[in-house]
Amino acid sequence: MRVLGIDPGTGIMGFGVVDVSPSGSFTLVDAGVIRTPPHTPQDERLEDIYASLNEIIDATKPDVCSIEKLFFMRNITTAMTVAEARGVALLAARLHGLSIHEYTPMQIKQVATGYGKADKKQVQEMVRVHLGLREVPKPDDCADALAAAITHAMMSRVQ
Repeated sequence: MRVLGIDPGTGIMGFGVVDVSPSGSFTLVDAGVIRTPPHTPQDERLEDIYASLNEIIDATKPDVCSIEKLFFMRNITTAMTVAEARGVALLAARLHGLSIHEYTPMQIKQVATGYGKADKKQVQEMVRVHLGLREVPKPDDCADALAAAITHAMMSRVQ
């Protein structure tokens, strides 16, 4: 199974593609971030995100998409723009025929690290360990997307 993990964001959207073997081991396929320039109109940013995700999906051919749910944000304006970017990511995945699985930040932290209130450094380190990497994936948006992919792989084994 090949899983595309997404950490939604407008300025920076993390993505990570992971292969999962039948034995449950993980292999990194691709990971990074989609950056959109600040002060660019939101519709242009969303178009950039959509086009970039289409390229990533076409290049890596994932089977499923695992995306972080928006849980709570103090700034309503930020929450709205991130929700719009998340919607674009969901649309891109859906139009490529991917099944979509959503997890809260706490679920992702719990599955990736064993502790639902883990900090960013703990998540990055456990992603590094799960994928057998020499260094932690950076920036943390990329690590969060990989953690979302790992979460779905682990949750689908349990189910």
